[in-house]
Amino acid sequence: MKNSDDLFDDGKDPQAFRTIGEVASALSIKPHVLRYWETQFSALAPIKRSGNRRYYRPEDVAVVQRIDRLLNHEGYTIRGAAKALAEPEPAATTAAEARPAPPRGERPGMMSDEEMLTRLRAIRETLSQITDETKPADISV
Repeated sequence: MKNSDDLFDDGKDPQAFRTIGEVASALSIKPHVLRYWETQFSALAPIKRSGNRRYYRPEDVAVVQRIDRLLNHEGYTIRGAAKALAEPEPAATTAAEARPAPPRGERPGMMSDEEMLTRLRAIRETLSQITDETKPADISV
């Protein structure tokens, strides 16, 4: 995760507050998404000044980066990401200890597409058998 020194190349002090537009542009996230995330993640609370203008502190930018990583790179749901944010982020001391996120759609513990298809076919077969067993008998008079 880049720190705010690497994100913003505008000559401002790294500890300077950033507008929603600056944060959105630096992280390639639309401003409306950032506003939505504020409603979903209590950890994301930028300072609001007159006219409800948002100002993001460096720690707010770090939270946005973490939310973005959880949702868009690690495949978390909003609820799962909120839960993960409630826990302290494990600190990697070396680059070797920091594992890259698995490719999108491939999360540890998930079934492969082939395994999923096999299970779905078995479920369909079971449902078909149940349907056949529960059909009313044809009664001819």
